Amino acid sequence: MVVMTNQHSPATSPTSPETLPTTLPPVTVLGLGSMGQALAGAFLKAGHPTTVWNRSPGKGEDLVARGAVRAATPAEAVRAGEVVVVCVVDYAASQAILDQVAPADFAGRLLVNLTSDTPERAREAAAWAAGLDVAYLDGSVMVPIQLIGTPDALIFHSGTRSAYEKYEATLKVLGGQSAYVGEDHGLAAVYDLALLDFFWTAMHGLVHGFALAAKDGVPAAALVPYLKANISLLENSVEGTAKDLDSGTYPAEASNLVVEAANVEHLVHAAEHRGLDASALRGVLTAARRAIDLGHGADEWAASVVGIRDPA
Repeated sequence: MVVMTNQHSPATSPTSPETLPTTLPPVTVLGLGSMGQALAGAFLKAGHPTTVWNRSPGKGEDLVARGAVRAATPAEAVRAGEVVVVCVVDYAASQAILDQVAPADFAGRLLVNLTSDTPERAREAAAWAAGLDVAYLDGSVMVPIQLIGTPDALIFHSGTRSAYEKYEATLKVLGGQSAYVGEDHGLAAVYDLALLDFFWTAMHGLVHGFALAAKDGVPAAALVPYLKANISLLENSVEGTAKDLDSGTYPAEASNLVVEAANVEHLVHAAEHRGLDASALRGVLTAARRAIDLGHGADEWAASVVGIRDPA
């Protein structure tokens, strides 16, 4: 642990939480990439005294012009904030920054890590924070930078409930849909991965469907109204599928997995006949066939999860 001893004049040093003439908690943002700048900008817009720090110079001039204070070191930045947000490329980078701060400098402050990484890395960071008696929340930002600070922005938070509740209003400055998902610090990353798994799989299906139709001269725009209708059908199936997976039962009310796997096989053949990469569809078919082999042929499509959970 490196103890930072640099001293600066009152004119340039961030103000300590105890002397700020405001009821809004002062905040610090460590890391001024695109997302970090958006986070700091949202705090400034909401009226929070905001201190920023970035490893390399030349970032954050606009934030300083809007009233942010630039700290010279991570330790100076941490001492300036009551809520300290770190958002960098990964947890190795965030830990390298936090290791430059003396444990005493975290006293009375909440550390919020909004760096994207795995649940395992989030739990490791939480263990490090617990070892230093640092109040710590982990988080995952689920929206692009343009939505940060808006009522529609979603950010997941996990960790000590009392810490989240104490600063909930401050954290919701970053996103009106911010949600606390549990005491396990890894849960924010779990929710993040699950939603991104769905999103990118769906986006692949979208462009793959466009590509398949284009091989027969159908423009993507022609499919749009029908795809929107299909998305509505998918939305309606989310709650029921979740219920079935949580209960471990997959009753088929209409078509069963054998029939649906045959439909996927037709898609694979059509795509490959047109010279398209059908590897993702083949993965879907493989999981469905595995579930059938494990005795779920008469069940509904949700039973394909058995093939996903048991890939051997």
